[in-house]
Amino acid sequence: MEDASFLAQDNQRCTHLIELAFTHSPCLRLRASAVTLHTWQCLLVRSVLPFHWRRYGRMRLPGNEASVPFFLGAPYGPFLGFVRGVASPCSAPPPRLSLSRACLVTLLSLTSLCFLNMAAAGEDQFPFQGLLPKKETGAASFLSRYPEYDGRGVLLAVLDTGVDPGAPGMQITTDGKPKIIDIIDTTGSGDVNTSTVVESKDGEIIGLSGRTLKIPTDWINPTGKYHIGLKNGYDFYPKALKERIQKERKEKLWDPVHRLVLAEACRKQDEFEAAHSSPSQESKLMKEELQTQVELLNSFEKKYNDPGPVYDCLVWHDGETWRACIDSNESSGDFSACTVLRNYKEAQEYGSFGTSEMLNYSVNIYDDGNLLSIVTSGGAHGTHVASIAAGHFPDDPERNGVAPGAQILAIKIGDTRLSTMETGTGLIRAMIEAIKYKCDLVNYSYGEATHWPNSGRICEVINEAVWKHNVIYVSSAGNNGPCLSTVGCPGGTTSSVIGVGAYVSPEMMVAEYSLREKLPANQYTWSSRGPSTDGALGVSISAPGGAIASVPNWTLRGTQLMNGTSMSSPNACGGIALVLSGLKANDVRYTVHSVRRALENTAVKVENIHVFAQGHGIIQVDKAYDYLIQNSSFANTIGFTVTVGNNRGIYLRDPVHVAAPSDHGVGIEPFFPENTENPDRISLQLHLALTSNASWVQCPTHLELMNQCRHINIRVDPRGLREGVHYTEVCGYEISMPTAGPLFRVPVTVVIPTRTEEISHSDLKFTDVHFKPGQIQRHFIEVPSGATWAEVTVCSSSSDVTAKFVLHAVQLVKQKAYRSHEFYKFSSIPEKGSVTEAFPVLGGKTIEFCIARWWASLSDVSIDYTISFHGIVCTASQLNIHASEGIVRFDVQSTLRYEDIAPCINLKSWVQTLRPLSAKIKPLGSRDVLPNNRQLYEMILTYNFHQPKSGEVTPSCPLLCELLYESEFDSQLWIIFDQNKKQMGSGDAYPHQYSMKLEKGDYTIRLQIRHEQNSELDRIKDLPFIVSHRLSSALSLDIYENHSYALLGKKKANSMSLPPKHSQPFFVASLPDDKVPKGASPGCYLAGSLTLSKTELGKKAGQSAAKRQGKFKKDIISVHYHLIPSPIKNKNGSKEKEKESEKEKDAKEEFAEALRDLKIQWMTKLDTSDIYNELKEAFPSHLPLYVARLHQLDSEKERMKRLPEIIEAANTVISHIDLTALAIYLAMKTDPRPDAATIKKYLTTAVNNLMIDFDVKMQAGKVVQSKPYPPPFRREITKYSLFYNEMEKQKSTLVDALCRKGSALSDQLLQLQAQEGAVSSDTETKDDSQESSLDALTETFWETTKWTDLFDTKVLPFAYKHALVNKMYGRGLKFATKLAEEKPTKENLKNCIQLMKFLGWTHCASFTENWLPVMYPPDYCVF
Repeated sequence: MEDASFLAQDNQRCTHLIELAFTHSPCLRLRASAVTLHTWQCLLVRSVLPFHWRRYGRMRLPGNEASVPFFLGAPYGPFLGFVRGVASPCSAPPPRLSLSRACLVTLLSLTSLCFLNMAAAGEDQFPFQGLLPKKETGAASFLSRYPEYDGRGVLLAVLDTGVDPGAPGMQITTDGKPKIIDIIDTTGSGDVNTSTVVESKDGEIIGLSGRTLKIPTDWINPTGKYHIGLKNGYDFYPKALKERIQKERKEKLWDPVHRLVLAEACRKQDEFEAAHSSPSQESKLMKEELQTQVELLNSFEKKYNDPGPVYDCLVWHDGETWRACIDSNESSGDFSACTVLRNYKEAQEYGSFGTSEMLNYSVNIYDDGNLLSIVTSGGAHGTHVASIAAGHFPDDPERNGVAPGAQILAIKIGDTRLSTMETGTGLIRAMIEAIKYKCDLVNYSYGEATHWPNSGRICEVINEAVWKHNVIYVSSAGNNGPCLSTVGCPGGTTSSVIGVGAYVSPEMMVAEYSLREKLPANQYTWSSRGPSTDGALGVSISAPGGAIASVPNWTLRGTQLMNGTSMSSPNACGGIALVLSGLKANDVRYTVHSVRRALENTAVKVENIHVFAQGHGIIQVDKAYDYLIQNSSFANTIGFTVTVGNNRGIYLRDPVHVAAPSDHGVGIEPFFPENTENPDRISLQLHLALTSNASWVQCPTHLELMNQCRHINIRVDPRGLREGVHYTEVCGYEISMPTAGPLFRVPVTVVIPTRTEEISHSDLKFTDVHFKPGQIQRHFIEVPSGATWAEVTVCSSSSDVTAKFVLHAVQLVKQKAYRSHEFYKFSSIPEKGSVTEAFPVLGGKTIEFCIARWWASLSDVSIDYTISFHGIVCTASQLNIHASEGIVRFDVQSTLRYEDIAPCINLKSWVQTLRPLSAKIKPLGSRDVLPNNRQLYEMILTYNFHQPKSGEVTPSCPLLCELLYESEFDSQLWIIFDQNKKQMGSGDAYPHQYSMKLEKGDYTIRLQIRHEQNSELDRIKDLPFIVSHRLSSALSLDIYENHSYALLGKKKANSMSLPPKHSQPFFVASLPDDKVPKGASPGCYLAGSLTLSKTELGKKAGQSAAKRQGKFKKDIISVHYHLIPSPIKNKNGSKEKEKESEKEKDAKEEFAEALRDLKIQWMTKLDTSDIYNELKEAFPSHLPLYVARLHQLDSEKERMKRLPEIIEAANTVISHIDLTALAIYLAMKTDPRPDAATIKKYLTTAVNNLMIDFDVKMQAGKVVQSKPYPPPFRREITKYSLFYNEMEKQKSTLVDALCRKGSALSDQLLQLQAQEGAVSSDTETKDDSQESSLDALTETFWETTKWTDLFDTKVLPFAYKHALVNKMYGRGLKFATKLAEEKPTKENLKNCIQLMKFLGWTHCASFTENWLPVMYPPDYCVF
C-alpha cells in the first residue's frame, strides 16, 4: 500500500504536469473546466499505454519509481520541451529521469494525446498562414523574435486606387494609433468646384442642382456664407459599384412603377380600340395619343439610362477650421441627417453614401474653400494592397498584414475618370505629399511599359524623393511575363525603385488557390522578367504574389483573393517596414542604399527559378535586419551609380552584338545620402575587389574608389556560348568586409540566338517536349532577313490532359516599349488537340519566343510545336496616298518562300486635325508645389470640332501620345464636353483606351498639360490635336496590277502566288469623291491598313495587336489617304453664267432690288414697322418681304402680346403662295411607289449635275463633241432648275408660315386655358373666341400635315403646342422628346418633364430631372 504523503506529492506532480501541458503546449487546444488525475489515468489504461508500448517497445515500471530512457520523436517535442532535463532528439546520450509511476502515466498520457491531437490537426486545421504569406519572407520568424518591431514608428504611403477607411483591419495599429493618418485624392477625379459663394436666408439656400437646401440650426458658421458645388456620384463611384447600383436602382425605383404604368396604358389603348371600330378624325388623334403613350413607355424602357445620384455640396468655415457636408440623401435637400466632415487628417472622420452603396468617403478642402475633394476608393485594389502591407485585426491576429503596427498614408493615384489609370498629375502630387508627410516607405503597385527606361519627369520626381528625402520606394515589377525584358516602369526600369517579382509557394497553392496538388515553389507565369532594356537586372527581389486580404465595404465582401506583382510589392514593403521598425527602435541609422543592399544581399534564391524572374531572390526580413545591425559602416550607407554609356548594364541581344568580343567602359561613382557632411565625402576611400564568376567576362581585379566617378573596362566574349540567355555580374566588394556582400553590381546579359537554316525553309521544329506545371521553354531566334510574320503550331501528344499554355513573343527595338513588338496568347490545348497562331516579326533581329505551361495547370504534358517564318515585304512601311496624285504605286516582294498574296486596303476611320482656339497658362494651387517652393504650371488648350453624325471617336494628342513615365511633361489630360458643357469623356497618354460614342453636334475639347517651367508650356501653345472618327463601314481602295488598268478602271488585281525573291508592282486608284465621309475636308485624312497575304494567318499577323497591347495598338502597314478639296459644283444649273439675254436687268433695276433686299435684311433687326410699310407700298407682291415681317413679329421679346399680328402676317404669307401650282409640283409626294423618294432625289441630283458631268466626260475623252451643250439645251436645264428651286422655296415658306401661325394660335389658347384656372379647363365654358381659335388651329394643323411631316425640325414646336392645347400629352411628349434630341436645351428637357408629370409618369419625370444638373452643369468641370 502506497504511503499517503507520497501519493499526495505524486498527485501534485501530475497536476503540475497537466497544467504545464495546457499552458505551454501548442498541440493541446483543450479547455476543460476540470480534469482529474483519475480521468487521465483511466484514459491512459484504456487506450494510451497500449498504443505507447506498441510504439516504443519495452518499459520497466518497478514499484513506484520508473527509470526509463527518453528519446521521443518530433511530435512529442512541443509537449516535452518544458520538462527540465528531457533531452532533445538530437542530444546523446539520453538522460535517466526518476519519476513516480503516476507521474509517468500522466506524462505519457499527455504526450500521446498531444501526438493524436497533432495528427488530427494536420487533417482539420485550416492553413491560415498561406492566406497572407509571411513565413516565406522571414516576417513570421522576425515577429516571433521581436514582436514589438511590427512596423511601429513607420509611415507607409500606399499609392493606389485609394484605401477604404472602413474596411476590416484599417482602423488602428497594434499600439492604438490611427491606422490611416490621411487619405488624399491626387488625381482630381473627386474634385468639386465650390467657388460659388451664397448666404443662407431663413436657414435655406438654393443649391446648384436647383434644390432648396435646408441648413441645420446647430451648424456653426459665423459668416453665414457657404461655398456650394455639385457632383455626379457616378463620376467617382468605382466601376463595379456603379454597375451594381445602376442595376439595384432600376430594380427598386424604376421597374415596379414602370410595369404598372405600362400595363395601364396598354389597357386604355385596348379599351379605346374596342370602343371605336370606325374612328372619326378626332378619334384617330386620340387613338394615336394612346398608341404614342405605349410606344413612349416602351421606348423609355429600352433607352433607360440612370444618371445616378447628384450630390449638392456645401463648404464653410466654422471659425476654427473648414468643414464640408454632402447631401447624401440625394434629393431631399435636408442636411440634418448628413455627415459633417473636416479634412481627414484633422480627426480621421469619414462618411458613407448609403447602406446600399456602402461607399465610404472622406474630404479635403483646398484654396480657401473654393475646391472640395471627395475621396473614395476607385477600386478594391488599393485597400487589398494596404491590408497586405499593414492590416491589423486585434481580435483575429492571423489575418494581420505583414506590418500591423505601421501607419498608412493613403494616396489615390488611380483616376476614376480613366478607369483608375494612373496619371502624371496624380503621381507627382503623391510624391509631394509623401515628402511633406516624411514617409519612410512608398508602395506603388502600378506601372506601364516604357519606351526608354530611367527617365522622364515622373521618374525625376520619384528619384528626388528617394535620393534627397530617404523615402524607400517599392514597386511591382509588372504582370507581363514570361518573356524577358517585360518589366514595367517604374518598378523594373528606375534606379531608385525596388522592383518586386511575384512568387508562389506550396502553402499559397493550398490555402489561396485550393489546388488538388502541392506543386514546388515557383514564380508566377505572368510575373514580369528582367533585364531592363538598358541592361539593369530589372527585378530586385521577389515576394509572395497572392493574398486573401481585406477589400472595400462597397464590394459587399470582407476579403478577396488577388494575385499579381501588385500583391508581392506590399508584402515586401510590409517586410521592409518591420526592418525599419526595428532599426528605429534601436536608433540605427539607415539609408535607402543600405536597406536595398541588405535586402538584395540577404535574399534567398529559389532553385529552378531564373534570376530575371526572382531577381536576387525572396526577401528575408530577419536576415536583412541582422545584416543592417551588423553592417553599419559609413560605406554601407552610400549608394553607387553604375553606368555603361547611357545604360545601367551590359545587354547584348541582337546577332550583330554577339558576333565578336566587345569592350565596355563602365563608370562607377559613389552616391551620398542627402546632407552628408563634406569631411565624410573627403574621407571616403574604398579598396574594392572586383569579381565575376563567368569565364566569358574579363574585368579588373581591384578598384580604388573615392568621391569621384572611376571607369573600368569589361570585356565580354560571347564566342563559344551555347544558344540561349546567359547572365553574370561583376561585383565590387570592400576588402575589409567581404562577408557583407557586394557594394555594387554590374549586370551582364548575353543572348545567343538560334539561326534558321535556309534548307529548312525557315522552320524550327520541336518534338515531344515535356512540360511540368509552370515550366518555361525559351527560344531566342535570329529572325531571317525579310521575314514579316511567324506562325506557330502547338500540338498536344498527351491523351488525358487539357493543358493551359502561354505563347509569348517579344522583339526589342531601341527607344520602343516591348509592347510595340509583342505577341501574347493564353491557350487551352485539349487532349491531342492543337492551336495555330500568327504574329508579326522584324527581320534580322533576335526574337524571344516563349512557350510556358501555366503555373497552376496540373499534371505533366508533352507537346510538339513548330515555328515557321514568312515574308511579304512592301516598299513602304507606311503608305501615304495623296488624293491629288490620282494613282500611287507600291511594290511587294516575297522574301523567303512561295507566298499567296492578295493586296487589300481598308480605310477604317477619318482623322480630323484641330488647332487650339485659346491657350491659357497659369500657376496651379497649393497641391502643386514641389520642395523648395518650385511651382507647377498648367496650360489649358481649347479645341472645337463638329461631329457630322452619330459615331465613335478617338481623340489624341500625337506629340505626347504613348508617353507617361518617360514624358518630359508632367502630365496630359483631355476632357470632351458637349455644347451644354456636359462631360462626355476623358483620356490621357494612351488614346486607344478612351474611344467613345458621340451623337451629332458640336463639341469642345479642353487639354491640360503641366510642367514646372511655364516657358516649356508656352513653346507648345499651338499644339495640334486630332480626332479619329470611326467609319460605320470600311472603305476599300481599288488596286490594280498595272498603271493602265488603274487609269481606265479596268480589271482589278487578283490574288497570285509570288515566288521567293520576286516582286510585283501594284497601283492604287483614288477614292471616288462621293465616298469621302461627310464632314471630312482638306487637312483631314483617311486611316486604315494594307494587308498583303491571302491566307487568314497572314492577314491576322498583318493586323496583329497583342491582347495586352491596347495602349500601343497599331497596324503593321498603315495607310494614310490625304484628302483634297471636293469638286466645285455650280448651283442652280450655272445660273450665273447662263442668264437669258431677254431677262437681263439694267443697273437701276439691280440697284433697286439690292436696296430692297438690304432693307428687308435689316428689317428683322429693328424694332419698327416703318421699313415694312415703306416696302409694302413699293413691292406689294414680293413674298420675301412678308416672310421677313412674319419673322420679325415672331422673334420679338413681347411676342406673346402680338400673337394676333403674327397670325395675320402668316395668313398674308400664305395668301401670296399659289397653293395649286405648288401641289401639282409636289405630286410626287403621293407617288404610291415605295421608292418614290429615292427616284425624286436621283432625278434632282442628276439634273443639278448634268452639265458639269458632261464636261468632265468630254475632258476624259469619253464623249466626242466639239463644243459644250447647245444653248437651247442649256436654257431648258436652267429653266427647270430655276422652277425647281422656286417651288422648293415656296414649300419651305408655306410650311414655315403654317407652323408660326399654328404656334401663335396654340399660345393664344394656352393663355386662355391658363387664365381659366388650369390646363384641364372644362370645354363647356369656352367662349366663341376660343372656339374660333380652336377651329383655326385644327384647320392649320391638318393643312400642315398635307405639306410636310410632323417630325420635321421646323414643325416640331407647332406639333408640340398643338398636342398641349388638345391635352394629348403623349403626343406632346413625343414631339418634345424629338425637340430635345434636335436641340438639347435645358428648356426643352424641362418641357418633357412637365408632360411626364401631366401623364402621371412620376418615375420618368424623377429620373429625367436627375439628368438636368448632369446635362447642363453651370461650368466646365475642373481638371
